Amino acid sequence: MNLLNGIAKRRFLVAAAAFATGVGAVGVMAPQAQATSAYGCGWPRVCFYKTQASWNADSPTASYQDMGYWQTLGTSSKGSYGVYNSRNDDCALLEFSDGEQYRLKPNKFFQTSFIGTVTKIKIMDSPTC
Repeated sequence: MNLLNGIAKRRFLVAAAAFATGVGAVGVMAPQAQATSAYGCGWPRVCFYKTQASWNADSPTASYQDMGYWQTLGTSSKGSYGVYNSRNDDCALLEFSDGEQYRLKPNKFFQTSFIGTVTKIKIMDSPTC
């Protein structure tokens, strides 16, 4: 009986070691999770699409993620076709060249080309704008 128990224990330990090695290998080889968002806009960013073609291709031409202060848009974002806010809990305040402002809620798209030229953005720590 002792001999059988010893063989059974060894088989169990070998199987357990093989399983643990396999689990460890899977853990090492598994890719890291990445936060992604819709329309090619990585989270947590507010993405600008210079043209309708860049919007249709899910290819933002500029993105912003800093929060709490006004940022002047560069040439890749100023005068864009549209803006998408991939952030889940933060509003984006857009300022147009005429001084008007628009509050873009989280996970929403806004076609700015109908209104005018966006010149500044301020990302605010507020989901309700």
